[in-house]
Amino acid sequence: MKRALAALLVAALLLLPKPAHADAIPAQAAYLLEANSGRVIAAQNENAHLPMASTTKIMTALLAIESGRMGETVTVAPEAVGTEGSSMYLKAGEKLKLRDLVYGLMLRSGNDAAVAIACFLDGGTGAFADRMNARAAELGLSDTHFTNPNGLHDAAHYTSAHDLCLLAKTALDHPVFSEIVRTRYYETGGETPRTLKNKNRLLWEYEGGIGVKTGYTKAAGKCLVFAAERGGMKLVGVVLNCPSMWKTAVSMLDDAFSTYRAALFVDGRTVFTVPVKNSGKKALPATPISGILYPVRIGGDETFTVETSFEPALCAPVRAGDPVGTATLYRNGIAVCSVPIVAAEAADTPGFLEYLQRTVSDWIG
Repeated sequence: MKRALAALLVAALLLLPKPAHADAIPAQAAYLLEANSGRVIAAQNENAHLPMASTTKIMTALLAIESGRMGETVTVAPEAVGTEGSSMYLKAGEKLKLRDLVYGLMLRSGNDAAVAIACFLDGGTGAFADRMNARAAELGLSDTHFTNPNGLHDAAHYTSAHDLCLLAKTALDHPVFSEIVRTRYYETGGETPRTLKNKNRLLWEYEGGIGVKTGYTKAAGKCLVFAAERGGMKLVGVVLNCPSMWKTAVSMLDDAFSTYRAALFVDGRTVFTVPVKNSGKKALPATPISGILYPVRIGGDETFTVETSFEPALCAPVRAGDPVGTATLYRNGIAVCSVPIVAAEAADTPGFLEYLQRTVSDWIG
């Protein structure tokens, strides 16, 4: 169910109108998304197929977490040892938890950790790449293809700023992933304990910084996936082949936080009254499953409206939590966000005696 909802959200994001391009961003490609609402804040060359270096590890980490095996012990495969580039300096046969490898993957950017994870979960990097591509397809990432778990250069290994941003948004929705990428220091267990320091400078230098991953190869250039939360907004951004990636990320975040504010259009505490048939109750209370906070351009001239719709002939039995309607936010007449409205309590079909009493009461008048 969670994967189906995630796929629906990604599909909805693909259909959203894109913003006008602002001043050129000093990157080969860039994308900035307000993750809670799906509003696109900035986009530049966002669908171009480009190498993404170690930002690949976002998918590797997500798959490791989704495997449900984070607490299991991994015996490091020989093929993981000595992998070129950034490393945890793993030893063949060394035993440590999958969780420790994922922390080493995301904080230390261990290329050897990526191979160790792939070998543990799928027996090798080729089969694991198949898993990566299958998950990308589930998420609707049509401009992405993986050949390895760490992002070492391969002409057939690429993504787009758009796809990578949506992948990061999905990963950050997972509480375990979110906790890992916002961790500054981590102590591993195992036979060779290690102290890992997160390479993401924004965790120290930017107010509200919450992750997520750096990347660099000669072919990809400097790449950064970044995220920050402030004032009810959660911004997730990507810059690919960006020489000034830290400065550019900060500039994009600062501009977004100063240009937009989160406005509450639907309050999750609102109670609606919905008629129900075939029950001892004539109506049910119903509430949105969440509020709708949507970024509004400060001083802008956009128009916003909210429309609610309900099941026209709701009949018992109805369980608490069953969907009974929808609240939809429109920006300039275009639907941009919606939340289900669900029953706040149950409505059962009446028993025979209750049905007889109600029928008599209705007949008497």
